[in-house]
Amino acid sequence: MATNQPLLSKGIKYLASALPFLFIGPGVIYNAFINNQNVWHYLVLAIGILMCLTAVYLLFSGLKTIMKSLFND
Repeated sequence: MATNQPLLSKGIKYLASALPFLFIGPGVIYNAFINNQNVWHYLVLAIGILMCLTAVYLLFSGLKTIMKSLFND
């Protein structure tokens, strides 16, 4: 059972691109809740939530791609 190396590297790239979103997204959400007297509160909150959802999507795609490369569908 051989591993598909190009597909494995693609999955690792997905996981690596999700890593910054995992740290920045909650920080942006926290900043939005701290500065709730600001006019841009809802926009910053929406951006933070979007960043967190992007991180979850990239993590899921990366793990799915890695599993596909390891277990050759």
